Amino acid sequence: MREILSAAAIALITSMSLHSGNIYVSSSIGDDSASGSVDMPLRTVGEAVKRAREWRRLNAPEANEDIRIVLDNGIYEQGTSLFIRPEDSGSNSSSTIITSAPGARAVISGGIRVKGWKKGTDDPRVAAGLRDKIWVADAPMYANRIVESRQMYVNGVKADRASQFAPGEMARMIDFDIADRSITVPAPEMDLSSAGNLEMTVHQRWAIAILRVKSMVPDGKGNVKVYFQDPESTLEFSHPWPQPVIGGERGNSSYFFANALELLDNPGEWYQDYPSGKIYYYPADGVDPGTADIVIPRLETILTVDGSETRKVRNVKFENVSFEYAAWLRPSLEGHVTLQGGFRLLDAYKLNVPGLPEKAELENQAWIARPESAVTVSNASGIEFSGCTFSHLGATGLDFVESVNDSRIENCRFTDIGGTAIQVGTFPDGGFETHVPYIPADSTEICSDITISHNLIDDATNEDWGCVGIGAGYVRNLTISNNEVAHLNYSGICVGWGWTALESGMRNNRITDNYVHDFAAKLYDAGGIYTLSNQPGSVISGNRIENLIDSPYATNYRGFYIYFDEATDGFTVENNLCPDSEFGYNRPGPSMVIRNNGPHVVLNKKN
Repeated sequence: MREILSAAAIALITSMSLHSGNIYVSSSIGDDSASGSVDMPLRTVGEAVKRAREWRRLNAPEANEDIRIVLDNGIYEQGTSLFIRPEDSGSNSSSTIITSAPGARAVISGGIRVKGWKKGTDDPRVAAGLRDKIWVADAPMYANRIVESRQMYVNGVKADRASQFAPGEMARMIDFDIADRSITVPAPEMDLSSAGNLEMTVHQRWAIAILRVKSMVPDGKGNVKVYFQDPESTLEFSHPWPQPVIGGERGNSSYFFANALELLDNPGEWYQDYPSGKIYYYPADGVDPGTADIVIPRLETILTVDGSETRKVRNVKFENVSFEYAAWLRPSLEGHVTLQGGFRLLDAYKLNVPGLPEKAELENQAWIARPESAVTVSNASGIEFSGCTFSHLGATGLDFVESVNDSRIENCRFTDIGGTAIQVGTFPDGGFETHVPYIPADSTEICSDITISHNLIDDATNEDWGCVGIGAGYVRNLTISNNEVAHLNYSGICVGWGWTALESGMRNNRITDNYVHDFAAKLYDAGGIYTLSNQPGSVISGNRIENLIDSPYATNYRGFYIYFDEATDGFTVENNLCPDSEFGYNRPGPSMVIRNNGPHVVLNKKN
């Protein structure tokens, strides 16, 4: 058995002293009925977590020190979300640690491979000259159901969904009619009137909307009026912020159509049909689908760490583990209309008579829902992610949802993230109107004492452009330091929620020594660092912020290197290096201290 162990497992034996609290796992040679020793590893991470749980339940001697679940090199496919419960909690002297073996790369994956590709199709929806270039495969089955997906990855690279234009290109709409609930655009070159799964992505200031098309009606002038399915039709034309711009300083807002077999006309594009589930792929140059590693995600959440208000999950750590291939399906089911930061609307409308008791000038109301996340943590303490990689994820990467404290995210890499890379704190959702200050009866519901440091975030927001690099809602004692946050379609680091000058528990948040660059690539009203509401005792200092991109489709001003949005207060902002200090201000409070920022600043260390 030792002869077939991986080099990583052998290195583990020679480089560290083994103790009885180690549980070994191998996706290639493991067996869940085995002992879990280095010679007889388990096969699945879930079984290893269960073994550790039993040691703690029985007060076994193996739990006297740290319990380490050691993953050999390989891919650990999850059929369901890996679930960490309060019963899996460690103690101050005995953490539960899930880690790759030294030198190994362990991937906890929510994906499933697409196999059985055949070249050529006679489907009349495909242009005749392209039919012999298109490859077709049946969608994989899981638990007797067809796996549906909005993402497909070919040899580790996300393929483009079939679209009207080349990636990154859009066209200008002609009219946005609230009364008629229609958008008028130039008639597409090909007939899309019978494309049953067609979607329209709409650029609207600091967000996008993804709208499932119901019908397209020619207007007799070379244009079509596009109507949409509910619930997104009602939401899109009822909520006032944000909506598309008609007659902006750079023209009208932009859009593109996608997700129709008729649009599959460029190498690298793909399309999944509904309800057949068949997957059509026009291979990129040099790609042979018969031999390529082609994956679609089947899970939206790969890992769930979930305690309760009275029984938290405590002292669990993840070290040098990769989390890959998580789905984002919501737009296919009900469209996607957001308020801000990727938070989709449940209901929203303009008030005929403005005002709430908490905010006399409020002229709209909105109720939101939290985006899906590949890794989610709630009601927990002492949770750490160190040296981990998050990639190929359709929505949020890592989300500390509520009542998480004394936890850390350090030295991790986030790349190819569809939504926000790291999200922390309460964004009141469900039945809580989002402009009402969130002041919980139990203050421990607010995430606190969390450190996010020395992480690399590169290429996030590539599915929902309105998301951000690091997004924090109602939080206190949050430290965001020494991170590089880059290549984003909207804002970089955002802290605060509620649009309120009232004190709500947000306080003592520090954004220091980060490097934010190449942001606002597609949307506007953005900030390299962006804040909302009153946060006494908070600091923004020592950050390097540059390359605010001039989006070709923005219809108004681009944004700012630092943006103090509505009712921001309580910050000391100093010694930030950026091309100019003409920051954005939207009714900031009286306790702001802003000094010594701009291109002349010399940072104390390289960021």
